[in-house]
Amino acid sequence: METERKIEYSSEFAERVPHHRTLLFEAVVRNSATSTRQMEEMAGMAEEIASRFEVSQINSIPAIAATRSAYKRCGKDPNRYRPSQEQLMRRIVRGLGLYHVNTLVDAGNMLSLQTGCSVGCFDADRIDGPVLTLGIGKEGEPYEGIGRGELNIEGMPVFRDATGGVGTPTSDNERTKLSLDTTRMLVTVHLFDDAIRPEEVVDKFIDIFRRYGEASEIRHSLYHA
Repeated sequence: METERKIEYSSEFAERVPHHRTLLFEAVVRNSATSTRQMEEMAGMAEEIASRFEVSQINSIPAIAATRSAYKRCGKDPNRYRPSQEQLMRRIVRGLGLYHVNTLVDAGNMLSLQTGCSVGCFDADRIDGPVLTLGIGKEGEPYEGIGRGELNIEGMPVFRDATGGVGTPTSDNERTKLSLDTTRMLVTVHLFDDAIRPEEVVDKFIDIFRRYGEASEIRHSLYHA
């Protein structure tokens, strides 16, 4: 693998969300079409979630509530631009089921559902430079969300590489998305909720991405605002 990448925080973000932590993972992986086994496991997760929650309760899940609070601190309305894990949960509870993209993208969604955290998954070879900086989106800043077109990221937490935005808790960027040709990936996990134990997220990551993605040479680091 290349030189290990790292995360830095902009002063603006650190001032507004002072207790934020980020887990950064790097791994060598193998991507493929989503297997029947993975689809079945995801269906079981969705069934369990649907049995536990009503739509009105989703915003109160601690990790989701903490993410929404961070959006407000940064200047974004979380009801207009919902964090990805909230989108997934709402989809499940409304009976729409989970969509499938590929093994690695779906593994990222599994990790998000198991932890309640926003998870960003990137092709490491499409990241420009060794540093991801977590800041706040600017007015008019260009950003093409995956499957969403141009996304207004003003006031939204955003990871940037040397070229520009690559990931927000609402949607990752088309430029750095995973493809079936991806062999090295970066994964960011936002820990907005102080109660989340990083070591539990690490264990879940290793379990999921080894089983679905043949992850090897796994490295992880924890960063604080």
